[in-house]
Amino acid sequence: MLNKIWAGIMLVSIAAGAVTGNLDNVTKALLGGGGEAISLCLTLGGAMCLWGGMMRIADKGGLTLCMSKMMSPLMRLLFPGLDPSGEACRAILMNMAANFLGLGNAATPLGLSAMKSLSKANPHPGTASSHMITFVVLNTASIQFLPTTVATMRLKYGAESPLNILPAVWATSFGAAVVAVFLSRLFSIKRSNCHPRLKPANRKVRT
Repeated sequence: MLNKIWAGIMLVSIAAGAVTGNLDNVTKALLGGGGEAISLCLTLGGAMCLWGGMMRIADKGGLTLCMSKMMSPLMRLLFPGLDPSGEACRAILMNMAANFLGLGNAATPLGLSAMKSLSKANPHPGTASSHMITFVVLNTASIQFLPTTVATMRLKYGAESPLNILPAVWATSFGAAVVAVFLSRLFSIKRSNCHPRLKPANRKVRT
């Protein structure tokens, strides 16, 4: 679908350039855009490799286990019944850490790993559990303490203070996460009332 959308955008741009007499500018943009894209990927790749490697070292060094113990009250609140020291919670914490650092692309494989672990603990295969829904909305509306990707892009394109957006990023990301979790819980309660078999079990799930 995305390939069709991008192809449509390119065709519309070429047609608009031909109609308005700006076909030369469109051609230059098409040819130069590829080089700029590669340059941007290399710029972002350095920051992602740095923080991704640090998170890998932290995981191997046992830091995620310490984080799971420190954040166990929060994890019990967000994911009731899930073992705070289990595989699923560790994967969720790694995903949250990547989002905290603003590494959206690095958070994706960690998020997939967390979803696999949550799927194993799902008592109703084929239906998204409340834990899975909460994790998806929390990952989408993630809290960012250090927007590394955005700051790197701002620095590349000449911003004198790439991190002067921190107050706005903190306010918007925290507010979005709170609203997202609240709505997911609200709709989860309504769904459980409509479908009693989807009510979460009271036992603790270990993965």
